[in-house]
Amino acid sequence: MYRSDVVEKRKVKRRSGCPLNATVEMLGDRWSLLIIRDMMLRGFCTYKEFLECYEGIATNILADRLHKLVAYGIITSRPDLSDGRKLIYSLTEKGIDLAPVLTEMVLWASAHEETGNQALVRKMKEDKQKFLAGVRQRWAGRASPSQPR
Repeated sequence: MYRSDVVEKRKVKRRSGCPLNATVEMLGDRWSLLIIRDMMLRGFCTYKEFLECYEGIATNILADRLHKLVAYGIITSRPDLSDGRKLIYSLTEKGIDLAPVLTEMVLWASAHEETGNQALVRKMKEDKQKFLAGVRQRWAGRASPSQPR
């Protein structure tokens, strides 16, 4: 698992050993998934950008979810080189590996519900592999906390 620039294996006490349970414990709230969405699709990487998300996340919830995503090794944080008080968040390889999962969730929702952003849905449907390669390419250089944005 990745956490900032330290690679370590975390011992986490889970309710069960079920892989789906582990996923739900890490990503089972809407805010975590929306933060990851905004990173993957919109390139968000600062607290301020996440706070301006149109779903309207509260500051305390945003801080908590960012902290948890870092703790689970899904994202990293590092000080901004131009303003040391500000943190820059990046997806780790583990976080980038969620792209196919989120893509399938978007496609599933669009197949069963009326959803917005049909341009994105069409792009995913037309060439899913190309879409996923684009996500990986955008984040490939940013997965390391030492890389500037």
